[in-house]
Amino acid sequence: MTLEDKDMTSQVLADVNAMGKAARGAAAVLSVADTGQKNLALLAMADAIDAAASILLAANAKDLAAARVKGIDAALLDRLELTPARISGMSEGLRSVAAQADPIGALSATDRRPSGLEIARMRVPLGVIGVIYESRPNVTADAAGLCIKSGNVVILRGGSEAFNSNQAVAECVRQGLQKAGLPEAAVQLVATTDRAAVGALLAMDEYLDVIIPRGGKGLVKRISEEARVPVIKHLDGICHVFIDAGADLARAVEVALNAKTYRYGICGSMETLLLHGDEAERVLPMLVDAFAAKEVELRGCERTLALVPGMVAATEADWDTEYLGPILSIRVVDDMDAAMQHIARHGSAHTDAIVTNDIGRARRFVRQVDSASVMVNAATCFADGAEYGLGAEIGISTNRMHVRGPVGVLGLTTEKYVVNGDYTTRG
Repeated sequence: MTLEDKDMTSQVLADVNAMGKAARGAAAVLSVADTGQKNLALLAMADAIDAAASILLAANAKDLAAARVKGIDAALLDRLELTPARISGMSEGLRSVAAQADPIGALSATDRRPSGLEIARMRVPLGVIGVIYESRPNVTADAAGLCIKSGNVVILRGGSEAFNSNQAVAECVRQGLQKAGLPEAAVQLVATTDRAAVGALLAMDEYLDVIIPRGGKGLVKRISEEARVPVIKHLDGICHVFIDAGADLARAVEVALNAKTYRYGICGSMETLLLHGDEAERVLPMLVDAFAAKEVELRGCERTLALVPGMVAATEADWDTEYLGPILSIRVVDDMDAAMQHIARHGSAHTDAIVTNDIGRARRFVRQVDSASVMVNAATCFADGAEYGLGAEIGISTNRMHVRGPVGVLGLTTEKYVVNGDYTTRG
């Protein structure tokens, strides 16, 4: 490392540390901001995004052009791209979050103890959140909106591939905060592509309370290993659909097709299709035709290949792969137990679905499959904060503590005990 590089790294560390200090100061203000003020900020952000649509598209075009020159793959390009519809989705997401009930300060039912004490729990913000993400410029708006509504301050570090897009969205966020009279330090975007900024955030336990990564396996792994504060993370989206015996096969094919082809680049896209052996011979020709029309490459197990000669043979690695593209693995299994065993071995605890007409098996599948979202007769691509009524999401958690699945406003809060006495002492 040259002297110039050391100086630059030192400056990045100093800048990020200053952002942390400012964030901690803003947290004291935001944690007690009233609902009306927070909603005003969200609505003003939404208006600013709508008004700046052409600016956002121009900034995004620069990022897309640079990404194509670098040879970034199709799935990441899809996540990076802003369209008029996606820009409208950002603003509508903010308005939806504004319309939600404010959880901060809400009290649980009171429990009166024999001592005379009244015990309740109050919803409070997590504090200062660091979000480190790749590709998706909409995360800038979604994270800002969810954190503001839940009374949290956020420091955002987007990927270098979306630098111009994130800067443009962050300016709209800044305008919203300013209009509502909230501190601009409530939402800060790290204004550098230097990777040293990520390391600085991971080490900033003095100011950060939690870190949320959104990106590839390498990013999540690094953050999980290096962070000095708790991490709300999700790993791969290796999602499954199991078509059960006795299912309505025509409709099951529609669910499977939608689960895979709605958008290849989302983490809720189906990557492996499991078929009950009793239905495989009837449903496979329907599936092959449907996916061929969408130009999806199918890779099958031995039992699948026996029924569809010429299909690409699936390798063991295929069952553990998140393709994020037009490739699908298919396995024929003996029964639902075998399907659940496959999911337990190869799944990522993200989203898994059963297509069935048997309510008993549906209930057992829901109970036994240990994923953040378990679906019955629905496509896995519905695993999304907006579809769950959260307005937006800051990520999809596969953690088993605090919050699982799409993380919305409530998922960004915790509780503290509120204890009321009458000059009560303990004997």
